[in-house]
Amino acid sequence: MDASDFKPDDVVFGLDNFGDVPEDGAGNLVSQAVAIRQVVEEAVLADQLGVDAIALGEHHRPEYSISTPETVLAAIASRTSRIRLGSGVTVLSSDDPVRVFQRFATLDALSGGRAEPILGRGSFTESFPLFGYDLADYEVLFEEKLDLFVKLLDEGPVSWSGTTRAALVDADVFPKTESGQLKTWVGVGGSPQSVIRTARHGLRLMLAIIGGAPERFAPYVDLYRRATEELGTTAHPVGMHSPGFVADTDAEAVEVFYPSYKVQRDRIGALRGWPPLRREEFDADVAHGSLYVGSPETVARKMARAIEALGVGRFDLIYSAGSQPATARLRAVELYGSEVVPLVRELLGASVAEPAASR
Repeated sequence: MDASDFKPDDVVFGLDNFGDVPEDGAGNLVSQAVAIRQVVEEAVLADQLGVDAIALGEHHRPEYSISTPETVLAAIASRTSRIRLGSGVTVLSSDDPVRVFQRFATLDALSGGRAEPILGRGSFTESFPLFGYDLADYEVLFEEKLDLFVKLLDEGPVSWSGTTRAALVDADVFPKTESGQLKTWVGVGGSPQSVIRTARHGLRLMLAIIGGAPERFAPYVDLYRRATEELGTTAHPVGMHSPGFVADTDAEAVEVFYPSYKVQRDRIGALRGWPPLRREEFDADVAHGSLYVGSPETVARKMARAIEALGVGRFDLIYSAGSQPATARLRAVELYGSEVVPLVRELLGASVAEPAASR
């Protein structure tokens, strides 16, 4: 990254949540209704603390409470004034692009222009049989539906045909946005083809970095920038999101986060053929990989290193991964907004100023 082009004040800091069902003060899981209301309260706090964005993921599993991010984001919109409102991700493959556009355009109206859909194929497959889609069409579903969604972003009459939904002929879709353009991202987990497709459509790239050293994603950032240049599209600032947890001390963060994280990780791993998570693996990822777990200073320093290494313009912390207690989650949001983000900005500013001062 060229330090002369890097502006720390321009970096966007967000929080992501999938609607994980937390524990109450007695150690019992709350209901999914309570879990949804918990996310709203956390987003309101984040807005008050100056956090730039929040993204809510779509899932259709018992450990997650959010299946329609836009509905929860609309509730958040009514109680906030500045925080950007996104999905993380909307599973476009098993949805209708027209309805996705309409829902986000409605959210954009309610929030005064703060809606930012993040589209993806999703890391789980439950939505495909739930909504009547064949997993054999996994690739073509996303390819065609993204193509249609991009046409809808122009907000004019759309003509489109494909194999996954009925054709459109001069179809006008409402409501329109006040700005005339929804700021749209594509969530990518590490496929070069997905990076190039995002660049081809001129959309923003959000990298899902959930394990291993973040530096290994640098080639994807470079690929996106090269592809936009070759294709003649816009190279937007790249975003990244990674899991983590903030507490007052490193020891407390690990103590609160690890047990529930292991349960969740092992549950998912059993479905995907992964071995159970070992504590040594967890500790290594906290120390050197893509788990941002610790005190505000620990998390901030690690975030600053990742942002500098990849040259990204947005960092979202997935601030819960499992059934961490509701009170601890609120504290994590408080520490992120009040201590972590300001310290990251300070660290990034110092790293830019240092080489300039030495010249």
